[in-house]
Amino acid sequence: MKKPILVVMAAWMWSRYGWLKQIDPIGPNNEVIIDYSIFDAIKAGFWKVIFIIRKSIESDFKTFFWNRFEKFLPVEYVYQELDKLPNWFSVPEWRVKPWWTAHALLVAKDFIDAPFVALNADDFYGRDAFIKIAEFLSENQDSNIYALVWYYLKNTISDFGSVNRGICRSNNDLLSDIVETKNIVKKEWQIGFMENDNWNVLSPDTLVSMNFFGFMPSILEYIEIWFKKFLENHGQELTSEYYIPTVLDQLIKSNKIMCHILPNNSSWFGVTYPQDKTQVIDSIQKLITSWAYPEKLWD
Repeated sequence: MKKPILVVMAAWMWSRYGWLKQIDPIGPNNEVIIDYSIFDAIKAGFWKVIFIIRKSIESDFKTFFWNRFEKFLPVEYVYQELDKLPNWFSVPEWRVKPWWTAHALLVAKDFIDAPFVALNADDFYGRDAFIKIAEFLSENQDSNIYALVWYYLKNTISDFGSVNRGICRSNNDLLSDIVETKNIVKKEWQIGFMENDNWNVLSPDTLVSMNFFGFMPSILEYIEIWFKKFLENHGQELTSEYYIPTVLDQLIKSNKIMCHILPNNSSWFGVTYPQDKTQVIDSIQKLITSWAYPEKLWD
C-alpha cells in the first residue's frame, strides 16, 4: 500500500473573507493554516501534497509558499478552471466560478495514484485527525471503502455569519447520510438554517463534515461519471455547485461504497470571516504554549 497523498483544496476561499485567506498569517512566524495541516500530515506519514488553486492566485500563492515544504515532501500544483470538461458541454457565457469541491478533485485526478486525504486550505483539523485518517488509509484494503473525520456542529460555527456544513447521520461507525447544508447560523440561543421560509433547528451536537475525507482513488472515477450527469442537469446554471458530500451521499445510497466516520480528539477552528482571525491566532498560540507545535514550524 502506498503512503497517502494530501490534497489541499485552495481554489476558492475568499468570497466571505475579502482576500486570500489561504495566505493570511495566523502563526507567530508568518505561518498560515495550511502550514499546520502540512506539518501534521508529514508527522502522520503523508508523502506528497497537491495544491488545487486557480491561475488568478498562482503568483501570490507560490510566492508565499516558495520552497517552504519541498525539502520535506514533493509538492505539485493543479488548476481548477472552467475547462477539462466533456466535449459536448459548453460553459454558460456568464459562468465565473468552477463547480466547487467535487470538481476540484476531478481536476487533480491525473496526479493521484494512491489513497489520499482531501481537505480545505482554511480549516485547522488537528494532529489527531491526521493520525486517525492515516491509520485508516494504511489499513484499508478495499477500494470502495472511505472515511471522514467528523466534528460537532457547535464547535464549527462562526459568531460572525452563516456557514455551510455537511450534516451527517451514522449507523454505528458508518456514514448513512450526508447533506450539504448552506447558511447555518446562530440565532438567539439556537443553531439552524432557513429552508422554504421555515427555520430548521439543529442540535449543537449534530455531527458535521468539515471536508476532511480519506479516499481511495476509486472516488475519482465515480466523480467523473456523475459529473457528466450533473452537467446535464445543472450545467447551465450560473451558480450550480458540485459538492463532495453530495457525491458521497449518492454513492452510499446506491450501495456502491461504505464510508467510516472517525472520531478524533482534535479541536477544529477556521476562518470564514475576517473577525474569526483573532480567535484562530489565540488558538494557535495556546497550542504552541502547550508544546503541541514549535513556535517556528519550518526552522
